[in-house]
Amino acid sequence: MALKCTTAAATGLPMPRPRKRLGQHWLRDQGVLRRIMAAAQVGPEDRLLEIGPGRGALTDHLLATPAAAVVAVELDRQLVAGLQQRFGADERFSLVQGDALELLHQPMACNPNKVVANIPYNITGPLLQGLMGSVAQPRQPQFQRLVLLMQKEVADRVTALPGSPACGALSVRMQLLAAARTLCLVPPACFSPAPEVTSAVVVLTPHPPHQRRYGPEQASLLEQLLRVAYTGRRKMLRNTLGGVWPLASLKQAARQAAVDLGQRPQDLDPDQWVALSQALAPSLPLP
Repeated sequence: MALKCTTAAATGLPMPRPRKRLGQHWLRDQGVLRRIMAAAQVGPEDRLLEIGPGRGALTDHLLATPAAAVVAVELDRQLVAGLQQRFGADERFSLVQGDALELLHQPMACNPNKVVANIPYNITGPLLQGLMGSVAQPRQPQFQRLVLLMQKEVADRVTALPGSPACGALSVRMQLLAAARTLCLVPPACFSPAPEVTSAVVVLTPHPPHQRRYGPEQASLLEQLLRVAYTGRRKMLRNTLGGVWPLASLKQAARQAAVDLGQRPQDLDPDQWVALSQALAPSLPLP
């Protein structure tokens, strides 16, 4: 359900002009901010990462928690001075000016364990990859919880169930790596400037390594199955997968995994993809 927006109080700082090329839409709704913080479940041991703090509406809420540290990564140089002026006196706060897509692949001083962010819409896909890793190479060390505000269209794909029009390779990958749920929808009026699309808050709780549904020995094959199948999402599995793996081996593996090769990829749930990769792996080397 979409929320009725309540505008945040003014900060007293001059408002820099939003940059469309950076996907800047600053959340200004206090009700949504409170729901994000409740979902983050911040305790005194937590070290929080915020990507794209903008003018600091969410940062203000993060620092109001008992968190041990808050590190904010901001690409836009014109916002850095205002953020430092507003929050720099709090010794728990650190601000990094730079590209989060690059910084996520580098060690961070405070070693954050949770991510709470209104992520830039124009880089949502690459950011999810950086934050979660891939099926073949999950992020290490992984985050314990991520509360992310993103475009509703992407949120629908992340949380889509099998058979849904939104179900795709991203759905399976994210759900193999984490429990995913939509917390709430966020209408355009809750932002400044208002985007042209509805947004949503998604909560991701990564599975600990010992609770993942697949082992490292099958991860590459599982990733490859998804990539091949979803290059032809409207085609039956026998036509896409059968063009890469020997059809006899594929049929035998499908029977063992209780998978119908007449189905399309979006009809399979994550457990079925795991079962298919497990059944197929012993019969042949990777193509």
